[in-house]
Amino acid sequence: MNEAHFAEIEKTLLYISEARERAERATKALDKDGAEPHLVEALTAADAELADLHLRLLQATHFAVPKPQLTL
Repeated sequence: MNEAHFAEIEKTLLYISEARERAERATKALDKDGAEPHLVEALTAADAELADLHLRLLQATHFAVPKPQLTL
């Protein structure tokens, strides 16, 4: 990969991180305001899914071994 490719991946990782922060803030705000439990649960689940997505993208890009390097 070249530098431009990594820049695009980093932007995507950043957007996912920002979405997680928003979900976390929204969860706290709704919980504090006494929102319906299913709304808080939905945001909590979204935050967890975004965390999983962030990790998968990071592992699939920064820590992946290209297929040609897997053969002898």
